[in-house]
Amino acid sequence: MAEPARRRSRGGGGAARRAERTAVSIETAKYIERNIPNFEVLSEEALDIIEHNAETVLEEIGVNFVDNPAALERWREAGADVQGERVRLPRGLARKLCATAPSQYTQHARNPEKSVVVGGNNLVLAPVYGPPFVRDAEGGRRYAKMEDFEKFVKLGYMSKWLHHSGGTVCEPTDVPVNKRHLDMLLSHMVYSDKPFMGSVTAPERAQDSVEMCEILFGKEFVQENTVMTSLININSPMQFDDVMMGALEVYAKNNQACIISPFIVGGAMAPVSVAGTLTQVLAEVLAGIAYSQLIRPGAPVIFGAFVSSIDMGSGAPTFGTPEASHVTYGAGQLARRLGLPYRSAGSFCGSKLPDAQAAYETANSLNMGLLSGVNFMLHSCGWLEGGLVSSFEKFVMDADQLGTLHGLAKGVEMDENAQAMDAIREVGPGGHYLGCAHTQANFKEAFWKTDLLDYKPFETWSEEGGRDTVALATARVKYLLDNYKQPALDPAIHEALTKYVADKKASMPDSFT
Repeated sequence: MAEPARRRSRGGGGAARRAERTAVSIETAKYIERNIPNFEVLSEEALDIIEHNAETVLEEIGVNFVDNPAALERWREAGADVQGERVRLPRGLARKLCATAPSQYTQHARNPEKSVVVGGNNLVLAPVYGPPFVRDAEGGRRYAKMEDFEKFVKLGYMSKWLHHSGGTVCEPTDVPVNKRHLDMLLSHMVYSDKPFMGSVTAPERAQDSVEMCEILFGKEFVQENTVMTSLININSPMQFDDVMMGALEVYAKNNQACIISPFIVGGAMAPVSVAGTLTQVLAEVLAGIAYSQLIRPGAPVIFGAFVSSIDMGSGAPTFGTPEASHVTYGAGQLARRLGLPYRSAGSFCGSKLPDAQAAYETANSLNMGLLSGVNFMLHSCGWLEGGLVSSFEKFVMDADQLGTLHGLAKGVEMDENAQAMDAIREVGPGGHYLGCAHTQANFKEAFWKTDLLDYKPFETWSEEGGRDTVALATARVKYLLDNYKQPALDPAIHEALTKYVADKKASMPDSFT
């Protein structure tokens, strides 16, 4: 492993100080702190039934840990019944192991002002994750390249309402599979100063992620603090593969957070009923989180639930549906009963374009996430075509709308200023409030303001070209990228990271499989 550079607080000398003086400050809103109640759809009796049934699934049916003899041995030592690759857990064992997982944790950013607290009443927003394709108004739909990835990282850094840089904001297909994680991590570390995610596509790539963070933050800091939150998907139904579990093992051992997330398409990977799906989700999450605690008790984890339904005619996943909402609300209740942070929802849609279908489905999905008590919302902007496409226009459209979530979560203030009795007395019957003292004192912060949507009169809108929302978004993407300024980074750390990536790439042949 490369020798880690000194921590940024102690290194860099004059060059680092000059870089900090010339850096442009980009405003980022603090993560959301909810002052509104969660929406709950399940009664206490229903929750008891689902929890009982999930324990029955673990005890009688079990889960598979495939191609992972070490995991099977860990389970055997913990008291599970292991037959072949099937692991059956005595009733209560998984829940007992999960009890050591923290109810919340801080993920540190290289800019301490942008660190986030995951759990409690907080909501952290992160961008789209995983699509192999990208789309913009000029180039249409195409395979993603590293240049696209870097643009998305820059857009995320420039977006006020995003708290997190995310992970695989698109899959750059012009870089070998076994090396692209290095370039992606370097981009997050260099082009943004927000928190980010690590690689999970192989255990050794998770280890590379840890080692690069040790260069960025310092080795001791990484071992004592969480600097990555990474996505571990379960192969639903009820199967844990060696690749994802291998990455989880690396991260848990190094005190880095993992989202333990079933991947559910109702009717395909889970039952068609809401209660049945929730039973399976809970069983899978219990097993996954329990396993993380076998690796390192106290390792930070998130109760994940990626949920969509299925179009029974085409077999395609559907989004923004009432059934997915019911599962998401219910899973939030189950996560809170376990005392764990919760991940779900996003800017989900099945549309091929950033059009009305995309807007309807995304609005349903985002509001569902806010009201269900989600603590970490992956895919909060940029998602298109069922997750196959990262869209530049939709990225900025969604990122703008995330501001409404911040506003809704504030709740209703009831202090003396909010009651506005002086204003009501001043204006009286038949007047208007535009010029009154209360309006003059509060108008700048009274209402959420869009950076994208058009509220001009028709005549002005028409004179300016009659642009629709996609055209406005195209202009917004260009504006943000044209005005991007790279955040300051200690030159010694930057050099050490670049060398680590170059050395790692040189140590292995290219592989595109």
